Amino acid sequence: MARVESVVLLNTGHGKGKSSAAFGVMGRGWARGWNVAVVQFIKGGKWKTGERKLAEHLGIEWHTLGDGFTWESTDLDETAAKGRHAWSVAAEKLASGDYQLVILDELTYAVTYGWVSAADVVAAVRGRSPRTNVVITGRDAPDELVEVADTVTEMRKVKHVYDQGVKAIKGIEY
Repeated sequence: MARVESVVLLNTGHGKGKSSAAFGVMGRGWARGWNVAVVQFIKGGKWKTGERKLAEHLGIEWHTLGDGFTWESTDLDETAAKGRHAWSVAAEKLASGDYQLVILDELTYAVTYGWVSAADVVAAVRGRSPRTNVVITGRDAPDELVEVADTVTEMRKVKHVYDQGVKAIKGIEY
């Protein structure tokens, strides 16, 4: 069995659980004594999520750098600028050698919306510090990210309580 210094995980698809799975890895890495950083590309500071609360409690570095979902934006130029800034923070974390795990939550949207090029993401992931594991989440992952990832999981919605008109549930969705 081959041994590697680090891996890249990609959680994509239209089903639930992409970020939740990433935050499970966050907890596992922390429990192993790893330095962990999370960069969120879409959620803004007003989101008081359970996973962020847990990360703060554990001393995990957390950056919520978006301003919410694009359909809620009142200034798409500002939203794009925040996405590009989030990428600059993420790229620095990947290259630094300070982390054994960097989670790039909802990064695929920044690529899909054209805020960050897939080529730049691939170059930063390939050029990351050798012992930095990466988890990337978000729907519609471009082929370039699928190619650079070592493990790709596609979440597929079979059924969702949202379809019955139930809003997001604290403790389940956030």
